[in-house]
Amino acid sequence: MARYTGPKVRISRRLGINVFENAKGAKALERRPFPPGTHGRTRRRGNTSEYLLQLQEKQKAKYIYGVLERQFRKAYEEATRLSGPTGENLLRLLECRLDNVVYRAGWGSTRPQARQFVNHGLVLVDGKRVDIASYNVTRGQVVTLSEKAKNMIIIQHNIDTLDRRMVGWIDAAEGGKQITVRELPTREQIDIPVREQLIVELYSK
Repeated sequence: MARYTGPKVRISRRLGINVFENAKGAKALERRPFPPGTHGRTRRRGNTSEYLLQLQEKQKAKYIYGVLERQFRKAYEEATRLSGPTGENLLRLLECRLDNVVYRAGWGSTRPQARQFVNHGLVLVDGKRVDIASYNVTRGQVVTLSEKAKNMIIIQHNIDTLDRRMVGWIDAAEGGKQITVRELPTREQIDIPVREQLIVELYSK
């Protein structure tokens, strides 16, 4: 399964947000809240072009959800075929990825960790093992941890300590070890700092 393996802190500093949700990135942004490079401290953010703004929004969404360009483009093309605003459809498709659902459930401390749990076969969808991180859950599906995963210290630690607020479109049960997709998320329920309309404008050129 392809994934980004390059320098993460530089990406977060360039985009101005901790896209990988790790402690290292948070500390780096606090210590050096400017883009990397020789001229990062003096670079004028106000002079950015329209294209650069659009590209940055796309990069934010890609890195937050952990998808590469080909996967992202495929999700966009699917979003254009659905009824409703394309940008909102795109974010909804990304939000309903199985690795993101595992993250939202509080089983993984970060989306990359949640992705790893899925790839290792620790997650069941409607009772069947699914090890594809890009699998899209739909309304009514039940996502649970495997018996092995329920006894893993790291997952129990995440459930006990993260105290992550459950998003409004999923319901939790069995002490947080089972969730049900009550409905597909609306834009108001997707709390990532991305202006999706700029992504649509970028791909519409």
